[in-house]
Amino acid sequence: MKTLADLRAIKEKAKLEMATREQTAKYRLVVAMGTCGIAAGARSVMTAIIDEISKRGISDTVVTQTGCLGYCDQEPLVQVMQPDKTVITYGKITPELARRIVAEHIGRDQVISDHVFMQS
Repeated sequence: MKTLADLRAIKEKAKLEMATREQTAKYRLVVAMGTCGIAAGARSVMTAIIDEISKRGISDTVVTQTGCLGYCDQEPLVQVMQPDKTVITYGKITPELARRIVAEHIGRDQVISDHVFMQS
């Protein structure tokens, strides 16, 4: 068993690695995981995104989650924060569309305009 000091050191190392990854990421995907999002299927969307990123060997993208974004009728929602700081919000995302976002938006820098709910 590890000592408390060992566990703290592991925690600090992991936090540093995560911070480094966040700073060097080209894209950041955020899945809305509020109650309404989860009820609409956000967990399977998040799983599909992570799986597709892994399958494609994409290393310059960070995937996180957030709470409710306030657009419950558009759930599940996925936000793509681009290198130029533009945020593309996709609405009514299925696992299949989530995989397409990874393939086309992240993989080829092509916004899937017919599924964009909002851009800021």
